[in-house]
Order: sequence, then structure tokens, then C-alpha cells
Amino acid sequence: MVIAVVNNKGGVGKTTTSVNLGAALAGPRRRVLLIDLDSQASASLWCGIQRGRLRPSSASCLLYAHPIKQAIRRTSTPHFDLITGSMDLANADLALCDLPGRELALKNLLKQIHTSYEMIVLDCPPNLSLVGVNALVAADALIVPVAPQFLAVEGLVSLLASVEKVRARLATRSRVLGVLLTMVQRRNGAKLEVGERLRARYRERVFHTEIGMSRALEEAPAANQTIFQFAPRSLPADAFRRLAGEVLQRIQYPVRH
Repeated sequence: MVIAVVNNKGGVGKTTTSVNLGAALAGPRRRVLLIDLDSQASASLWCGIQRGRLRPSSASCLLYAHPIKQAIRRTSTPHFDLITGSMDLANADLALCDLPGRELALKNLLKQIHTSYEMIVLDCPPNLSLVGVNALVAADALIVPVAPQFLAVEGLVSLLASVEKVRARLATRSRVLGVLLTMVQRRNGAKLEVGERLRARYRERVFHTEIGMSRALEEAPAANQTIFQFAPRSLPADAFRRLAGEVLQRIQYPVRH
């Protein structure tokens, strides 16, 4: 199962979701691979990879035919592996644009490791560039993190429309597993109202679990730890455990759209 964490707006919690959901899903019977597809490599830095040691990265595999199995690294979380991002991804559109079947490059790469992992999580760039389209094509399911802000919610409309266009044009199998409310502040009435409007509009497509604002989530990346390592008994740790349960349930019993 390949899950892409996607939104064409930055600052909505994609990397926070990718890292911590991936760690929550990982276990003795479920090996998980996180692939960082963002040129900023935030997920990779969060997992403790120094900026000068990002190569070989996902760009090395996509653009320069580096063997994907040789790009996989262990993280400090058991059963949770990583392929890093790097600045090379910033040039990916130019490098891929002349390739035949350029939208299928990532999907074809993942075929080489699909038996090694029960789940693969894609941390996508904040745009629907060619790398982002590759992620949509390669994914079985999409998770869309959305902050309860007016512009972020309005952007969701255009994102979902773009996803449908990609699905129709390239005949992809990916479906929206759920919309995830992130950066929720219980004391902010305006943001709560935006979240309620989002639920009213998209109903069952929105996960029951919400990810709130948290100092622990802000500080965990600097410690190179997932929320389960940094603050295992915190509210966000509990939220990501519940989110993992919802994800597994929706994979087994898809939500009707």
C-alpha cells in the first residue's frame, strides 16, 4: 500500500503527518518506508540525516538511475526506513520532462521494493509539479492535511479537482483516503468554525482524528525524534496513534465518496 501525503499548499503539516504517521504504522508485522520527495528534505532532516549526507536520495533514484534498494536507510524507529529528499529534486521537472512515460517513473521504481514493505508513505512537495504527479500516479491512497485556515480550505477545492484530472488523464488508481485537520487550536473560535465548515462539506472524507498545535510537535524535529520518541504520552502522540488506526480501517473498509 502506497500512501501519498499531499497538498499543494505549504505549511499545513505534510511532513509532520508523514513522519509521525509512518512511525505510528511501523511495527514487527508492518514494515514502513518513508520516501521524502521534497527538495527541502524536511522529513529527512527530522529523521536525523545531516544536510551534507542526503545523497543518495530519492532524486538519485528518479533522475540518475541509482538503485533504489541502495538508497534505503534505517531510522531510529524499528521497522521504519527512509529514502531521503535533496535539493536535486528542485530540478526534477527539467530532468524528467523529456523522458517517455515520465509520470510513471516513481511507480516503476517502487515495483522494485513493493515486496519489502507493507506500507510506503510519500512526503510530497507543496505543489503538483511532475514529482507531485508521479506521487499521485504511484499512490494507492492519498491523505490531504489541511490547516483550519480560510485559504488552506479554499486550496483544498482546487487540489481535489487537480487530483481528479490526473486520475482521469492517466487512469490512476489512487483515491483520497481522507482529509486530515492539522494545526488545530481549540481556543481559536475562528479556526474551529473553519474546521466545522470543512466537516460539513466533506463529511466522512474528513478523518475523525485531528492533529492539534503542540510544543512537543514543534520541538521533536530539532531532537531528530518522532513524537513517540520525544513525548510518547503527549496528546499529539495519542492523536497519531488514533490516526494510524483510522488509516488502517479505511484501507480495509474504504469510505464512500
